[in-house]
Amino acid sequence: MRKQKGFSLIELLIVVAIILIIAAIAIPNLLRSRIAANEASAVGSLRTINTAEVTYASTYPANGFANNLAYLGPGSTAGNTTAASNNAVLLDSVLGCSGATASGSSCTKSGYTFSLSGGATAPINTYNSNADPVTANQTGTRHFYSDASGVIRYNLTAAASTTDAPLQ
Repeated sequence: MRKQKGFSLIELLIVVAIILIIAAIAIPNLLRSRIAANEASAVGSLRTINTAEVTYASTYPANGFANNLAYLGPGSTAGNTTAASNNAVLLDSVLGCSGATASGSSCTKSGYTFSLSGGATAPINTYNSNADPVTANQTGTRHFYSDASGVIRYNLTAAASTTDAPLQ
């Protein structure tokens, strides 16, 4: 008789089944971790927008608050470090999406779309900023909102507003 070396088909199938079971347990946890990280990033970005708005309003008092994220960003010139009222260099080029990446006043970062709106006539005395998941239940489950009060609010089903519950 010859002595056979290697694994039998049954042994290989058992190993593959064990790997699939472990993957089935690990993948949902990985997705939940990614959603939690995206939501934490969104809240941090809203805090950054709030800080940038206060700085902008105190630097350009004739304008008040900015009503567009591009005004808080570096402008359309790559590597721009010269601040002006239409490109205050208070946000990075991702959150203050400048140049060709700007689509109105919304920018995408870490699975969330950020938007900023304010009055049309200077000096603008209030603003509203929103962070909404790009794909609900995949990039995030909560919608966030903040305004000139600096309080960040959230909603689980629709775009958040001033009437929603604040983050604790």
